[in-house]
Amino acid sequence: MLITIDQILGTEDLERVRAEVEALVFIDGKATAGALAKTVKNNQQASGAATEAVIEFVQRAIERHDVFQAAAQVKTYGPILISRYQPGMAYGLHVDNAYMNGVRSDLSFTLFLSEPDSYDGGALCVEQAAGRQSIKLPAGSLVLYPSTSLHEVEPVTRGERLAVVGWIESRVLSAEGREALFDLAQVRASLAHIPEVDPMVRLTLQKAEANLIRLLSRS
Repeated sequence: MLITIDQILGTEDLERVRAEVEALVFIDGKATAGALAKTVKNNQQASGAATEAVIEFVQRAIERHDVFQAAAQVKTYGPILISRYQPGMAYGLHVDNAYMNGVRSDLSFTLFLSEPDSYDGGALCVEQAAGRQSIKLPAGSLVLYPSTSLHEVEPVTRGERLAVVGWIESRVLSAEGREALFDLAQVRASLAHIPEVDPMVRLTLQKAEANLIRLLSRS
């Protein structure tokens, strides 16, 4: 399941993050690439103590977002990085490592920090069974997709592409299970705004969702 989520970062939070990112030190992105990925990775990533503070702020915003949590079923977070692409930079077709810093990478995400009209190129392209999907979202928005997918970042030809990228180990191993839980959460959220719904319907739906999580969750 690939989903996009608007406004993970609101206007004020986005301005704060971008201002802090501008002051960070960036190094060669190959530092965190696997052996094969190093051959196709040409970008930069933020480094240093100040970077960790920005990442923590962004992670807290992600953790507060109900739609993200319903879709990802987060068990734990893997690495979270701040990436930068300038003209001529790209990240060729690759697949993410199965484990990153000891955390299984079930899901990957990209949170865009640059407005799409501020740079040319730089789309995230994800290969799926239904075909290749090209993603270039408004600043503050996020795409969540399976780490098992082949994907790439197309060359940037103008401007600068800033993004926060990260990996998640989900408590639900099955992609089908995560999708089913996400659908249930969406239904439950939509019913919350209908006062006429029988309270027992809400409770039964909550019970089904909780029991499905128990059934599908890994220890």
